[in-house]
Amino acid sequence: METSKPQSFFQDIRSRELHGFRVPKKQSYINFLTSDFSETGAIAAEHNGPPMAISFGKTSKNSHIVAMSDEDGYLSLFDTRRKFSASASHRENADRTKVCDWVAHQNAVFDICWIKDDTQILTASGDQTIKVWNIQEKRCTAVLMGHTGSVKSLSPHPTNPEIIVSGSRDGSFALWDMRCNSTSKNTLEELCICPTAVVKGAHLIPRAKRLRRGKAASMSITSVLNLKDEVSIATAGAVDSVVKFWDTRSLKNVVTQTCPHMESNEKERRLHGITSLSQDLNGVFVSASCMDNSVYLYNVLQLEKGPLHSFSGCRIESFFVKSSISPDAAHILGGSSDGNAYIWQVNKPQEDPVILESHEGEVTAVDWSHFEVGKIATSSDDFTVRIWNSENLYCPSTPTPFAIRRRIMAIPGGECRRLLMNESMHISKDSGNPCPSDEGLESNSLNPIKMPKICTPESQKKQSMLDSDMSEIFENTPEATLNSPSSVLNPPSSLKRKTIRDYFAVPTLNL
Repeated sequence: METSKPQSFFQDIRSRELHGFRVPKKQSYINFLTSDFSETGAIAAEHNGPPMAISFGKTSKNSHIVAMSDEDGYLSLFDTRRKFSASASHRENADRTKVCDWVAHQNAVFDICWIKDDTQILTASGDQTIKVWNIQEKRCTAVLMGHTGSVKSLSPHPTNPEIIVSGSRDGSFALWDMRCNSTSKNTLEELCICPTAVVKGAHLIPRAKRLRRGKAASMSITSVLNLKDEVSIATAGAVDSVVKFWDTRSLKNVVTQTCPHMESNEKERRLHGITSLSQDLNGVFVSASCMDNSVYLYNVLQLEKGPLHSFSGCRIESFFVKSSISPDAAHILGGSSDGNAYIWQVNKPQEDPVILESHEGEVTAVDWSHFEVGKIATSSDDFTVRIWNSENLYCPSTPTPFAIRRRIMAIPGGECRRLLMNESMHISKDSGNPCPSDEGLESNSLNPIKMPKICTPESQKKQSMLDSDMSEIFENTPEATLNSPSSVLNPPSSLKRKTIRDYFAVPTLNL
C-alpha cells in the first residue's frame, strides 16, 4: 500500500547524526491572509447515536477517507472526494460518500485510530475493550482486554504500530504489545490480548482535598499520547489541568508534569479537567483543551516554563469537546459547546480565531487531513460530520526541494582557521563570489549528503589530505565521542541514550 510518512523532529535528529540533514521549505496548511473556509458537504450519522470520534486516514493514499464512530457502536468510513450535492439531504450525502460501515461494539466508541498503513483501525469503547479491525474484511483480529472502565483514548507508537497506549475512565492507562502471544479467545473466537503494563491512579487529587469537596472526584484518564521520541507518554485527566509525562521503560514515577498556572498556589488554582491532547507531526508541540474554556500549547522541550500560548473564544463545557493542532503546528482547530468550530493561528494567539458556523449542536471531535492541505472535518451533536476546505491552499505538485547541509563538527582553532582560509580562496578563484547563493546548495538527493565541491583539482587534492588529517584527529574513540556536539536528544550509541527524562526536573505543583 502506498504510504508517505514525514519524519518527526526526533527522527530527523537521529538521521542527522548519520547523514547530515535536509531542511524542507515550510508548507503552510492555511494561508490566513487570503484564505477562507467553505463547507464542502455534510454527512449525517445514519444511526441513533451522534458522532463520537472522527479521523482522516494517515497515509497519502487514504488521506481523503474519514472514519466516524458513534454512540451506537458503529464504525463508518466516508470518501470526502466524492461530490456532495447541494440539493441533497445530509442522509443522501452519507449514502453517496459512504465506503462501508459495520457494528464494531455493542456500546459507544469513544476513540478510533488508524494503524499499519491504514490497513487496520483500532476502536476504543464503553464496553471496556479495544478492538483491532481488518478494514478490508471488516473483521476483528484481536480484542485488547484489561481496563475496568470505558476506554476513552488511544494512541499508537510513532514507529511501531504494534504498540498502543490507552486511557480509561477507571483512572489507569495501559500499554499493549499486539505481538505478544495469546492463546485465549472469547466466545466469538477473537484473540484476546492483555496489557503489558498498567499504571493505576495516574491522575488523582490528594485525599484531603477530596474530603473537603464532600464527594469523590473523577479520576478518569481523558487523553493519552505516544510522543515522537518513541519512549515517552503524555496523559491528561478529568480531575485537573495537569499534563503528565512518563517514560515507558520505567513507569513507577512521573518524569515531569506541567499545567497552565505553574506559579499559582492551591487557592488560586481552580481544578479544570483536560478534554483532549494532540501533537504535531514533529512531536515538538502538544496542545491541551481545558475545561476553563481555553486551549493551551506546550513545547515538550520547555515544559518547566508552562504553556507557550493559550487560545480562548470557545466554550468547553463537556469532555466531548476536542481540539487538534495542525500537522505543521501553525494552527489549532477546536470544537465548542456554542455550536461553532474555531481555528487559531499559533504564532498570533491574541488575534481573533476563524469561526466556522454551520453546526446546530455542540461541536465535539475535529481532525485535519494530513495530506489534503486545507481539508478539515468537524462533528457535532446535531448528528452530522461536516467537511471544510480552505479556498486558498498551498499544494505543491512537485516534490519540495531540500537545502542540503552537512553536520558541522567542532574543529580546533588553528585547523578551523586554515580550513576556512583554504575554502575561501578556492571559491574566489573559481567563481569570483565568496558567498555562493543557496541555489547551489539545493538538491533532491536522498543519498548520504555531500557538499558541492567548488574548487580546482589542486585544491581538491589539498582538501583530501586535510580531511585525512582531520579523520586521524577525530578518530572514533570514547573521548572523541564525548567531545562531539551530538544531538542531546539522540547521543551516539556509545553513550547512554537520553530522553525527555534527562532534561526536566519534576516541577513542584501545589495540588
